[in-house]
Amino acid sequence: MKILGRILGAMVVIAALAGPAWAQTSIPKYGEADKVKTPAEIAAEKEADRAYRRSLGNIPEQQKTDPWGTVRSDSAPPKAAAKAPQAKPKAKSAEGAAK
Repeated sequence: MKILGRILGAMVVIAALAGPAWAQTSIPKYGEADKVKTPAEIAAEKEADRAYRRSLGNIPEQQKTDPWGTVRSDSAPPKAAAKAPQAKPKAKSAEGAAK
């Protein structure tokens, strides 16, 4: 009975692993010709594309969001409006430093 149970268990494992591998056999190979679509499939595909494009027009325009707006005070100026960095003074040459 132990041997029969092991054989049966091994067959179940092999069948469980073979199912997904067998399902991949319908994937077209490289260089293989595409299936010819029926006129009904082509019309359905075009209608689905039109419906998708129409649905894109229903999306409202997104407003600019400020995730740190609740943390930052309203009186603080934004960083972009801050003063421009001042130019650094030129370093003196070795001759000027020796004098």
